[in-house]
Amino acid sequence: MNKIFFCFTLVFFLVACNKKEEYIPIYHYEEGEELSAGKLTTTILGANAFDQQVPNLSTAHSRLFFVGNSLFRQNWVSAPASTTARDGLGPTFNARSCSACHNRDGRGKPLEEGQEFSNGFLMRISTQGVGIHGGPNPVPEYGDQIQEHANLGIPYEAKVTVRFETFTGTFADGESYELRKPIYTIQDEQFGSLQGVLTSPRVGQQVIGLGLIDAISNEDLLANEDETDKNNDGISGRANYVWNVVTQQTELGRFGWKANQPNLKQQVAGAFSGDMGLTTSLFPNQNCPSPQQDCQNSVNGGTPEVTDESLNDIMIYSTSLSVPIRRNYKEENVLKGKQLFNDLKCASCHIETFTTSTTYPFNPTLQNITVRPYSDFLLHDMGEDLADNRPDFKATGKEWRTQPLWGIGLIHEVNGHTFLLHDGRARTVEEAILWHGGEAEKSKEAYKQLKKEERTAVLAFINSL
Repeated sequence: MNKIFFCFTLVFFLVACNKKEEYIPIYHYEEGEELSAGKLTTTILGANAFDQQVPNLSTAHSRLFFVGNSLFRQNWVSAPASTTARDGLGPTFNARSCSACHNRDGRGKPLEEGQEFSNGFLMRISTQGVGIHGGPNPVPEYGDQIQEHANLGIPYEAKVTVRFETFTGTFADGESYELRKPIYTIQDEQFGSLQGVLTSPRVGQQVIGLGLIDAISNEDLLANEDETDKNNDGISGRANYVWNVVTQQTELGRFGWKANQPNLKQQVAGAFSGDMGLTTSLFPNQNCPSPQQDCQNSVNGGTPEVTDESLNDIMIYSTSLSVPIRRNYKEENVLKGKQLFNDLKCASCHIETFTTSTTYPFNPTLQNITVRPYSDFLLHDMGEDLADNRPDFKATGKEWRTQPLWGIGLIHEVNGHTFLLHDGRARTVEEAILWHGGEAEKSKEAYKQLKKEERTAVLAFINSL
């Protein structure tokens, strides 16, 4: 009896051990992985999670942070005006303030059916061929962006409307999904036809952590470049090289949907010019293509309209915005989703970790910080479905810069929506995944093969970022 009892106990123990190994996988938390901006991560969450300054700013920078914050939110007015510090808007423009496209420093909204305007949407345009310095070729009479608004007595350029085509698909487990494809129409052109020009719809991105991105060295960004796919993983991220208006030479691009700006200062100055019609020392000319004579004859708000002092204040504000701490990062479902995210090879483009340069001059607080943006900031072929077919410097019509994922799970709380991708077509994180193609096609198809609970885990992880 003792031998029988011992054998039975041993068999039961071995079966129990085997079952434990089979059904209780271990998912690992990495110490500090919740700190998206390292020691500069903000722990303040909620509707104001995106407008917090990084900790340990110098007293001088902290004071100017609030000055820049005010400038970021203020509405500019047309010149001449009694408020000379904020006049010069237009003559044509898409927004009256930075926050109109980046409300609470978050993400803009796409154009919806039946809407004439949207807070955060614009349409880039160009013609075939290459423009000056290798960039897009501007459209005669219009430039490179449709201006839907104008000051009193000056004509706007054109209007854009949208309708959606929907189609459905099915996951391997039988659950169905629906995607919507935007179809844009340009109408009411004021300076000649825009039919047949190259177009690229854009939605304003959240502006958290931009200083930390600016502080990553070129060498670290280029370390992930693999243009010829030497490691045969199907991922061939490559750099864009764009024109720096200050140095008057071609440099590595890192900002914008196609990495078409070389640094944060030019990105900010370019938005002042292109989106609000405000001149800076970087872009001193009014955005008035010939033959927009009324635009050219309008009164400006100074030379430049955004002074170098104000531009510097905006830069201090933009570089000093922190990134919120992750949520639920130790939950088993989130850790399981992290493992699946890596198994699906999503991390081949959405690279987790960088360390900022030790020599970033503009804001020393940002030097030598380990950050987790989940992006390589390189260009990738995303397939025909997401293609805008509009080249931008070295970026082809199918290539987009990898979007950083930090803060993605807070967009709804900050901005009241979850529209994603360059034109906001995706209504959820899952829809954004399902739009991936090109280099991400295999990862997308592998995601579609997952069980429901596994897909839920992946989404839980992404929404924890």
